[in-house]
Amino acid sequence: MSAVTEQEKAGLDMPAPKPDRLAGLNAGDRLSVIVALLIFGCLALVPLLPGQFWTYVATEILILGLFAMSFNLLHGYMGQISFGHAAFFGLGAYTTAMLIRYFKDASGSGEIGYAEFFFSLVAAPPIAAAGALVVGYFCVRLTGIYFAILTLAFGELAYYIVFSWYSFTKGDDGVQGLLPPRFFQDPVNYYYFTMLVVGAALVLMWRIVQSPFGYSLRNIRDNQRRTAFLGINVRAHMLVNFVTAGAFAGVAGALWAPFQRSVAPGLLGWQESGIAVFMALIGGTKYFIGPIVGSIVYTFLHAWVTTFTVYWPLTIGIVILLIVLFAPGGVLGLTADLMRRRRNSPDPEAGAPSLPPEGRLAP
Repeated sequence: MSAVTEQEKAGLDMPAPKPDRLAGLNAGDRLSVIVALLIFGCLALVPLLPGQFWTYVATEILILGLFAMSFNLLHGYMGQISFGHAAFFGLGAYTTAMLIRYFKDASGSGEIGYAEFFFSLVAAPPIAAAGALVVGYFCVRLTGIYFAILTLAFGELAYYIVFSWYSFTKGDDGVQGLLPPRFFQDPVNYYYFTMLVVGAALVLMWRIVQSPFGYSLRNIRDNQRRTAFLGINVRAHMLVNFVTAGAFAGVAGALWAPFQRSVAPGLLGWQESGIAVFMALIGGTKYFIGPIVGSIVYTFLHAWVTTFTVYWPLTIGIVILLIVLFAPGGVLGLTADLMRRRRNSPDPEAGAPSLPPEGRLAP
């Protein structure tokens, strides 16, 4: 064996270069990570703005963004669209609301303790997941438009039960007076708590979609028959993903109830499911953080437009029409296309390549 040179010895003593955490990701995932860091960095500074209005708007952005992210687990990663996903959002909200009301009545003082408050929040995701398990058992047997219509039917069934069961849910009156403990009654404190919970949920969701299970979902989205030929149980994967999406929607619903101080049957209706669909389409369903971007655009536009006019449905209809016609990949898809064109465009300072003299070949 040849002797080791001094340069090789020096090289052995040098520390190994640190791997780039983003190097193994595709362009879309890298863009999602960068945009997510920028979004949460900016949202952390929102309470510094004068007044509390924008803090309320940012809290709504986070909660509805998580709701839209849970929907995108079904559409963006599994390739199925659900028009009844709000059933699990509303189920989580009602679970937290009913428990808060129970503990509030039991205390005698009209206030709820911190342990009871956190228990009310934690109980929502399992209840929403249980409901998703029952609904998903039937829905995953179908695909495409049949999947969408069946989820809509179950969603409207859940809405009708909550609307009609007045002795338990108070029907169309809803559940009012959902005051959290004194510390969380401050909008800034509840905002940062919401940001912490939503951030943790997004990290967990990211680990799921980047796992082998997440890549199996992508295979199911692209070609179910070929995925089944690979030995993957398509129906089982779809059911697990359906339950997971329902659980995350339940987390969003649990945060929504104390934020709004009340819940109503409309939270389970198809209109609420449409909000998640709109947000995912606006931001970009093919990008992990796309629904959060869509939530920012949708919620900000709603807060701004409704201060001037009552024609909000017309406004959001025009926005969706423009997105579908001119930016089908959403805001992030349009951003990625512009970045790609800029990267592939020739440098104007480099000048045009010189042509060989006429009659001679270039070397």
